[in-house]
Amino acid sequence: MFAPWLLLLLCSLSAEAHFFQLDSLGNVSTYYFNYIYCNIWEGDCQPHQDDDTQQVPSRDLWAGFSQDYISLLHQWYCNLGQCCESGDCRITNNITGLAFDLQTKLHGQHLAQSVVLKAIQGFINNPESNKPLTLSFHGWSGTGKNFVARMIADHLYRDGVKSECVRLFIAPFHFPHARLVDTYKGQLREAIRDMVLRCPQTLFIFDEAEKLHPGLIDAIKPYMDHYDNVDGVSYRRSIFLFLSNIGGATITDVALDFWHSGQNREDIGMEDLEHRLRTETMESQGGFAQSELMSGHLIDFFVPFLPLEYRHVKLCARDAYAARGLESDEATLDEVAKAMLYFPKEERLFSAQGCKSVPQRINFFLP
Repeated sequence: MFAPWLLLLLCSLSAEAHFFQLDSLGNVSTYYFNYIYCNIWEGDCQPHQDDDTQQVPSRDLWAGFSQDYISLLHQWYCNLGQCCESGDCRITNNITGLAFDLQTKLHGQHLAQSVVLKAIQGFINNPESNKPLTLSFHGWSGTGKNFVARMIADHLYRDGVKSECVRLFIAPFHFPHARLVDTYKGQLREAIRDMVLRCPQTLFIFDEAEKLHPGLIDAIKPYMDHYDNVDGVSYRRSIFLFLSNIGGATITDVALDFWHSGQNREDIGMEDLEHRLRTETMESQGGFAQSELMSGHLIDFFVPFLPLEYRHVKLCARDAYAARGLESDEATLDEVAKAMLYFPKEERLFSAQGCKSVPQRINFFLP
């Protein structure tokens, strides 16, 4: 679409550069041709940062061009995702969008909604933070831990979890063998360091963190500590998320106690859970508990994800239908929610799978 028009533009730019007899102006059009050849048409080339033709033209080079040329070229260049107000187009930091989605798409998690938003917003708004932000998500499967992690990625980065500034590690998948922990240490340190060097703000997600070897976490502990830099690299603009099932039973017990006493689950506060989560995590089996991450008190917030009730499952079903562009009524949503398993055995209050299988479950209720 852009190619024919663009080639004419580049030719005219080169001609105008020749008219002014300024090699530097010629480099402007050469730069953009090289960019297209290397990145759009995927030509076989290796950009050289020391080469003038590989440098983004500076503002003073535009003095010889008419405003029409500048406007056209700037519009095209930005359409390729090469410029934006934030300075790095990969990073969007859409806090407003994050707040909206946490409020409207995350159901039954008033604590996570509040803590995650305040922690992320405070970190983003404080460029002089003295350490990276480290959050630990706790709760049973299906309660929203991965959902929120992806939501954070989607609103902080243009390409979400696919961004080159975001990295997801799944403990049993990426680090399956205890005997190879020394190899994993080097690989993990290198992966984190390389990403921090490439991106001014990074997000690292560790799923099933309770299955990480303690030595593996200790290997990257310095990256989460209060250091100006580690071997010349600053990690202070990084966010680390650890997701685990540790504390799921404790969170359920607290929620059940509130229900038995006639209190609303929305009255559960962080003071009711965070200390208990920290204690249980330190006493649990597995490498996460035994790591210096815990003994060094480097986790900023232990975020509890409460077990989901029948009404929350209905909301998840409503969202699943809407995501497919389908309408739903109360009767259909009730059918989907009733198809889920609930616990404890007597109360049958909480969904055993949370909302995890709801998008698949609705297939059975489609006409």
